[in-house]
Amino acid sequence: MPLDSRPIAISIAVLFFFGISIIGSLCDHTPFTCCKRALIAAVAAYILATLAVRAINAIIFSAIVEQQTKKQEEQNSDTTN
Repeated sequence: MPLDSRPIAISIAVLFFFGISIIGSLCDHTPFTCCKRALIAAVAAYILATLAVRAINAIIFSAIVEQQTKKQEEQNSDTTN
């Protein structure tokens, strides 16, 4: 069952956006600077989260395929004996 990357990536991007915004406002940056930095961080977090979820899906799929092939090989060897 593959993970859907979009909702996970959006949640992480929103967290990064508000986190960077709050940090920027606490450091007395202008609102435009906070917004610009937060937007860049959110886009980067979205891209990285999407890639991470896709990598996790690839690992899960390869493990499932390996497990199924082992089961098939065991069943084939049991039927030939």
